[in-house]
Amino acid sequence: MQKTWLKNYPDGVPAEIHAELYPSLVELMTSAFKKFPALPAYKMMGRQITFAQLDESSRALAAYLQSLGLEKGDRVALMMPNVMQYPVAVAAVLRAGYVVVNVNPLYTPRELEHQLKDSGAKAIVILENFATTLQQVRGQVPTKHVVLAAMGDMLGFPKGLIVNYVVRKVKKLVPAFELPGAVRFNDAVAKGRQLSYKTPSIGPNDIAVLQYTGGTTGVSKGAVLLHRNLVANVMQAEAWYQPALKKVLGGEQLVSICALPLYHIFGFTTNMMLSMHVGGCNVLIPNPRDIPGMFKELAKHRFHSLPAVNTLFMAMANHKDFNSVDWSSLVIAVGGGMAVQQATAKLWLEKTGCPICEGYGLSETSPIASCNPTDSHAYTGSIGMPMPSTEILLLDDLGQPVAEGERGEIAIRGPQVMAGYWQRPDETAQVMTADGFFRTGDVGTMDERGYFRIVDRKKDMILVSGFNVYPNEIEDVLTQMEGVLECASVGIPDAKAGEAVKVVIVRKDPRITEADVRAYCEANLTGYKRPKVVEFRDELPKTPVGKILRRELRDKN
Repeated sequence: MQKTWLKNYPDGVPAEIHAELYPSLVELMTSAFKKFPALPAYKMMGRQITFAQLDESSRALAAYLQSLGLEKGDRVALMMPNVMQYPVAVAAVLRAGYVVVNVNPLYTPRELEHQLKDSGAKAIVILENFATTLQQVRGQVPTKHVVLAAMGDMLGFPKGLIVNYVVRKVKKLVPAFELPGAVRFNDAVAKGRQLSYKTPSIGPNDIAVLQYTGGTTGVSKGAVLLHRNLVANVMQAEAWYQPALKKVLGGEQLVSICALPLYHIFGFTTNMMLSMHVGGCNVLIPNPRDIPGMFKELAKHRFHSLPAVNTLFMAMANHKDFNSVDWSSLVIAVGGGMAVQQATAKLWLEKTGCPICEGYGLSETSPIASCNPTDSHAYTGSIGMPMPSTEILLLDDLGQPVAEGERGEIAIRGPQVMAGYWQRPDETAQVMTADGFFRTGDVGTMDERGYFRIVDRKKDMILVSGFNVYPNEIEDVLTQMEGVLECASVGIPDAKAGEAVKVVIVRKDPRITEADVRAYCEANLTGYKRPKVVEFRDELPKTPVGKILRRELRDKN
């Protein structure tokens, strides 16, 4: 195929990357541990952990996990926000020869039960704030080994004790729970130091991560990301970011703000793994919704990189405390997870002098598939050009490339594309072409320079602040509510989140109220999946064969 975009690549960005330099993420990580031992890898709440400390702690935790009798390839779930235990646990799970299963800590018991069952996770590392969720499903899932972390575990004495006291007793953020047999995180690490760690044989085609994403059937499914997929995307990102990274003063360590959740593939790859590879430091933001608290932390650091979603860029740029932070060293702000809005990009550039480079990707592509040049000077409204070693085609409904200038479904081929969906060959076959392209379900166009633009969404997915919400899941949950006859969910424009969920319900019991619906959703759906708008109707618009016309519901907003 003709790669029109290559002639418009920024100077110094190669057309191809060489991911075979590292046969696994473990090799990539241990190489960094040896190369940058004294440098800080993570900072949080005034404390830091160096690459050498990350190496030692993760090796000890890996030895502990191996002592549980798990076998190579077993899945271990991680359910934590951005705390220092997360990267330690990720490195430990991978070094032990296991598979990381990233779990959103805000999941409801129903959502957690599905993911633990589907992945077959035999162990979980979980922050105690969310232990009550696990307690409610523990008897129904195969996850028998529990490592229990607390917010202050890695903050030292006495700070760790103070933080834990405030979290538990003052802010009351840890609901009462009972998890018999659970081992505390620091105890697991201490025990692991007394055990021998056995180095497993890990190759490019071993599974590194199961990254769960919604499906057209409404069932959350795991994108199988191999070690070579994630290594490739780290190398692609490093190559693509070079024009911006050259602006970092010589000898200065790259410092990134990690406000993206590490359990989301965007944060996992662009913050955790890329920074590790280049010897960078991540400043962890456990709660980016607390903008004043985030600015208070940012004001303590000189930082160069800030990957984020549009909603966070917008919230920061419009906040009264914005000028309390020194933005002068910021050289790269990558926007992804959802479309970057023009008004946000314009305001951000005015206030920081650093443009937002919009990229595009999915859980299935590890995630980065395309990005605007990092030496851009303005907002383009596009998702940029394909990354090195990546091809993008626009396909018609028959799977054939569309004519030049026509819109078509975006299909991606490259070393970062997943191996398939976990134990779902039927779903995998629906999205993968015979020649290895992943069909995204997004409809786009390409201009004469090789820049792509998303113009529509083929699937009915709703994108709330960078998180995928699938109507079928919402509808499946709500139709189980007593008194609901049928319902439909659609995405509606939202100034803050890009899109929000709207549900339209036909009642079986006329006494059901909006408050009843919201209470039911709160018990069964994570916050970003809950409807912003609840509407009741006597009937839903349908096709002659009975299919609900979601588009008609969207068009009436």
